Formats: sequence, C-alpha cells, structure tokens
Amino acid sequence: MPTDSFANVAAAEGEDAAAIDDGDHYILFAADGIMESLVESDPYMAGYFAVLVNINDIAAMGGRATAMVDVMSMSDEVLCGRMLRGMEEGVRRFRVPIVGGHTHPDCDYHAIDISVIGRVRKDALVRSSTAADGDDVVMVMDLDGHYPKTTPYAWETTLAKDPKLVRRQMEAAAIVAENHWVHAGKDLSNPGSVGTLGMLLETSEMGAEVDIRSIPIPESEKGEGLIRWLLAYQGCGFVYSCPPEHSADVIAEFAKVGCAGAVVGKINSSRRLTLTMDGEKGVLFDFTKDIITGCRPKSRRKSE
Repeated sequence: MPTDSFANVAAAEGEDAAAIDDGDHYILFAADGIMESLVESDPYMAGYFAVLVNINDIAAMGGRATAMVDVMSMSDEVLCGRMLRGMEEGVRRFRVPIVGGHTHPDCDYHAIDISVIGRVRKDALVRSSTAADGDDVVMVMDLDGHYPKTTPYAWETTLAKDPKLVRRQMEAAAIVAENHWVHAGKDLSNPGSVGTLGMLLETSEMGAEVDIRSIPIPESEKGEGLIRWLLAYQGCGFVYSCPPEHSADVIAEFAKVGCAGAVVGKINSSRRLTLTMDGEKGVLFDFTKDIITGCRPKSRRKSE
C-alpha cells in the first residue's frame, strides 16, 4: 500500500521530504546518506554535507528544520572524529541540533546517514509534483563558491560565509513558500540543476523547455566549465515552477541573501525536458518512456 494513502500522510515518495499531518502544520521527515568514497577521502566534508543535504531537503518543501538524528558506521576512530567535527560544524552553522542516533563502531565499512524533521504551515507546503502548465522555470543559486578537491562535482558555498547568511538563505525558501509564489520546487541536489528539474517534471508528469544560456553561472565556470556546472550539486540552490506573475518576487527574495536567479524556461504538458542553446535544441528526457526516480505521486493522488 502506498505510504501516502494513509489519511495523515500528505506527501511521501517522490518528494524531498514526507509531510505528516500535525494540526495546522505538517511535520516534514527526510533522510539522506553520504557515499562511502567521500567518507573515506574527506570525512570532515562527509559529516558536514550529511547535515547540509538534509537541511536543504526541508527548505525545499518550504519548511524549517528542527532536529536530526544520525547513524554512523566505522572502524577507524580518527576518521570518526573528523566526521563528527564536520557534523558539529553543520549543526553550528544551521542551528539544527543532532539529538540522538546510533553508532556501529565495529563495521568493516564507513558510512554516515542522517534523518531530519522540520515543520511547515499547511498552506505553505511546496511539493515537487505540482508544477503547472505555463509556469516559469526559475532557478536560484549561490554563485559565490568553489569545488573542493575531494568533491569535484559539489559547489560548496556555505563554509566560508557568515552562519547568519547561510541560515537566511534557507529562510528565503520558507518565505517564498509562505507567500505562495511557487507551485512546485526542489533543491538542486546530486543530479545537478538540469537533472533536478528533470526529477520535478517526472513527478509532476509535465515537460519543460529550458535555455541553457539562461541558467545562472559564475564567470569562472563559463565556457569549458559549463557541463560540470550543469551537473554540480549546489550548496544553496533551488528550482521552482512559478506562476509568471511571481517569478520576479522569487528572484528578488533570493537576491537579498546573495543568490543569483533567472527565469530559464517554461513548463509545458509535453512530458519532455527539452534543452536549447545557441539555436540548437534537443530532448534530454522523454518521460513517456524515460525514468529517473519512477515516482508518480500526481497520478496516485488522482486515483485515490
């Protein structure tokens, strides 16, 4: 039985976090883990990113994170200590505590997984499965960052900034949601900017046409860095399906916290993600046959 067929579950698989009924709010519930290769090559960044990716998932749903628990598996005390310091820095910067969890100290592998809860007003919940035909595709992201040597496809934007600013960046996502400026949204995660949009379109059963040249990009990454930029995880970045009359509002709100934004395309009903650049056009995903996650929450809601 699908988990969101229960009356108190408003969102589940296919979304960045589950949404559980709690009076006039939803409790948001998400989890994420870090690849063992990063844990071993840079345990500090693995611990830090384990916190960051979970905070971003709650922000993507329009919510504010409240607490986390972790599961750590390791056989090396030094590695464990470095991973803990990375997690500690994430807690310090975002002011979301780790309140418990579980440790496996006798494993023959290394892993860190975190689960996070948050809250969002019921009228402010942002799903990834509710994009509407005719919406603008709006991308916002912090261009002030770098690629760490150990994570060449992760654009790190948060560690060198004032913690107050990075918290305000997450707060901007909640403000956008509470003002009802967007129909759908996701944080720009491991699939990169275009791939994350593809996930949103798949769950919404919609399509879009996007101009690659319209996507915000740092000056240093233009030219030969474009492909990596499109594939990169963003330390702070979101894609929204936005009513055209509110696109400027979304972009302006994120500009207040140092993020660049632009309308990069249009949502349509084709179920294809089409990319254009310099007069050329091609279909990246055709969701009548292609699968990224395989989740179809929109169809399931219609059938219930």
